[in-house]
Amino acid sequence: MTFDDVAPPCPEPTRAAGEAAMQAFAPRMGRLYAARRNVDRGAGRHRDVSTLSPFIRRRLLLERDVVATALAHHGDAGAEKFVQEVIWRGYFKGWLERRPQVWASYRDGLQRDLMALDRDRRLRRDVDAAEAGRTGLACFDAWATELAETGYLHNHARMWFASIWVFTLGLPWRLGADFFLRHLLDGDAASNTLGWRWVAGLHTRGKPYAAQAWNIAKFTDDRFTPRAADLAEVTSGLEAEEPDGLPDLLALRAPIAPDPGKSSVLLITEEDCRPEDFDLSGLDLRGAATLISSHLRSPRPVSDAVQAFEAGALDDTAARSNLAVTGMRAGVPGDLARWAARAGAAQIVTPYVPEGPLRDWLTEAAPALEAAGITLTEWQRDWDRLIWPHATAGFFKVKKQIPRILREAGLA
Repeated sequence: MTFDDVAPPCPEPTRAAGEAAMQAFAPRMGRLYAARRNVDRGAGRHRDVSTLSPFIRRRLLLERDVVATALAHHGDAGAEKFVQEVIWRGYFKGWLERRPQVWASYRDGLQRDLMALDRDRRLRRDVDAAEAGRTGLACFDAWATELAETGYLHNHARMWFASIWVFTLGLPWRLGADFFLRHLLDGDAASNTLGWRWVAGLHTRGKPYAAQAWNIAKFTDDRFTPRAADLAEVTSGLEAEEPDGLPDLLALRAPIAPDPGKSSVLLITEEDCRPEDFDLSGLDLRGAATLISSHLRSPRPVSDAVQAFEAGALDDTAARSNLAVTGMRAGVPGDLARWAARAGAAQIVTPYVPEGPLRDWLTEAAPALEAAGITLTEWQRDWDRLIWPHATAGFFKVKKQIPRILREAGLA
């Protein structure tokens, strides 16, 4: 299981910086990565994991290109583990697309947890202590501080942290997931929500992830040596929260494709900062805009670092587009229709927006768009089409399809 395997990203949120980081890490994408990727060396010393997922999350880097780079340097066998970790991300995205009810449940449950936080002084005290790194458990406190200060946690530390939050500290899992989403530069609705659910025993039903003292000591090179008694013994997960089990699988949402014959405006969001990969020249473009939306991640304040990375990525995308681009912020959903109507557009074109906060906002904007006679259209990437249909159960079903996915992506 992976949340998102990253090290502290290059501070420059640009396509060029992402491509440079990919090439720099390429020699380490093989057997060295497989052997050492689970070791959490500590803040600023995570050299055995990639620095790429803040770029991949916004598609400043494409998953296909990262996989191609790994295969070119290390071959199928050498790059196997790295390729699997990249495809985990696509698996989680597809899984949530097939079960959007899980995102809605998280969103609604978080609202209830935040209301409880307002009412319950003891809960508020305990959550504040956990987020501030004041629990007295050295490893957990160090990870909380690193997350808040750098926007990063090693993937293994994310799993330990989530397990301790849920089972040792006994805190609501959604509040922990919200803490991550507000601070992680690579924060993503699918990877984050499903990662926390996996730890809690809700994703893979009845199989929670237990943080264990020996495991923390081994994979932090003894930087932390908690006692077994410091951590809860985990024998069961939170399945009782969802007695009916997982919701039914739904068909993948079929986006409306752009119509070249209609007047259009281009909407650029952090969900995909590579609109240049699509056929812009065939469109009757009347305008373009970037949409700031990372503040939608949570009802609570999202970190300055996350918002700055998003703004920089959108600025870089606008500069590469060679278009006159307007800057917008996701506020009143009706603003989207007003912007498109002022430009004289009959359709908005944008790369696919998956389940998550921005998709919720676009759903709220739909009635105003319909009233104005404006259609929201989306391009969908082939990479997603290859992975998402297989994301129906556990990762093993997707893993079995990796040779076929690579072959159909032209990478075999």
